[in-house]
Amino acid sequence: MEKTAVDVLKAHGLGTFPDNLEYQSGFGNDFSSEAIAGALPRGQNSPLICPFGLYAEQISGTSFTSPRKLNQRSWLYRIKPSVTHEPFWPREPSHKKLVSEFDRSNTVANPTQLRWKPVDIPDSPTDFIDGLYTICGAGSSFLRHGYAIHMYTANKSMDNCAFCNADGDFLVVPQQGRLWITTECGRLQVSPGEIVVLPQGFRFVVDLPDGPSRGYVAEVFGTHFQLPDLGPIGANGLAASRDFLTPTAWYEEVPRPGFTIVQKFGGELFNARQDFSPFNVVAWHGNYVPYKYDLSKFCPYNTVLVDHGDPSINTVLTAPTDKPGVALLDFVIFPPRWLVAEHTFRPPYYHRNCMSEFMGLIHGGYEAKADGFLPGGASLHSCMTPHGPDTKTYEATIARGNEAGPHRITDTMAFMFESCLMPRTCPWALESPFRDHDYYQCWIGLKSHFSCEKMEVKTKDLLNGLDENGSEHQSHHA
Repeated sequence: MEKTAVDVLKAHGLGTFPDNLEYQSGFGNDFSSEAIAGALPRGQNSPLICPFGLYAEQISGTSFTSPRKLNQRSWLYRIKPSVTHEPFWPREPSHKKLVSEFDRSNTVANPTQLRWKPVDIPDSPTDFIDGLYTICGAGSSFLRHGYAIHMYTANKSMDNCAFCNADGDFLVVPQQGRLWITTECGRLQVSPGEIVVLPQGFRFVVDLPDGPSRGYVAEVFGTHFQLPDLGPIGANGLAASRDFLTPTAWYEEVPRPGFTIVQKFGGELFNARQDFSPFNVVAWHGNYVPYKYDLSKFCPYNTVLVDHGDPSINTVLTAPTDKPGVALLDFVIFPPRWLVAEHTFRPPYYHRNCMSEFMGLIHGGYEAKADGFLPGGASLHSCMTPHGPDTKTYEATIARGNEAGPHRITDTMAFMFESCLMPRTCPWALESPFRDHDYYQCWIGLKSHFSCEKMEVKTKDLLNGLDENGSEHQSHHA
């Protein structure tokens, strides 16, 4: 019986991940890594002949002339260059549910509050590529400005193929099932409760060691994620640079006949064949790299006296626009933390926002929704669409009164993708059987607590207090 490419990999011990993967620590660093000592050239990037006969290849994440503090690129030293493949051709059957240019021809403007229940994982064999589908977004990958929000459901590992996203950076948030991700810079294991960023242009494979998997993906066009400025917080807090992990060099050198590169370009998928693995990088150096982060390491800040802080205080990563303080896309989390504010409505306040908010839930519950918002589900509150705590949450909070002591929120990890751009929603998302068409009902039960009599009593008390200081009373009536 003829061996498959996967059989060959397993025979060489390449089909599984070790438990003790090594990583490099830091965010935005200039890293370097060698799978074989001496494989990195010394003193220059592209010598006439590289060590061990390797090819030098640069991958640029920014223009050559971007300011140095923003410039991102890496040098890869590989057994064969990535250009060694047949021409691309459209993938068949085509993927009908990926969008990277949002307009009236393919998406819908809808200001209604939207919510989805967790999508079932398919029964038929589905890998990460086929299980990826767009929910909403704005802008255009062609114009290098915008974003897309996707979700994925999958049950099988990618087989003899690699994915490459030419449109933008992926920020992947697994909700169910670990991801074993092989990239040109090395390997990463990403579990629910962690995130991974796969920069534009890198080739990668997603294996599913736990089988059925589900999660969320934010994609940004024309920019990259960075750590938010801390401002008055100071030098420490939120996501620490040291907790971001980048892979170490790893390569495979085995025949891979019929290996396929699947490239996403303008939201469409194209295939190109080659006879070798793209993961043949023996050494590399640079600051344009994939990386992961464990959300449990986030150091949250919160109000310690009165009022509910703005959600921006929980920003993990931000993809900025040219306007200071305005994000193309923020990644914000709502982790376990203490609530201690006095005389305060502690859940998130009722809100209309110039930004648009897409929320997901990795595990547990969310403090503003007593029912209906489930792990693996999602909600979308678009620009200036009202949103806030549901009726049960409001009534339960008011019933506890001002005597509620410190309370620790536990067993939760919710997150938000927030953007300054108004999203257009994909028709399959609006027509999905998992859409919660009764979402609006969670607010319909909110009743009026207004009482003129109570206001009159408060006004009289105020005036009586002023009567004790005649001059203040006089000036009040003047």
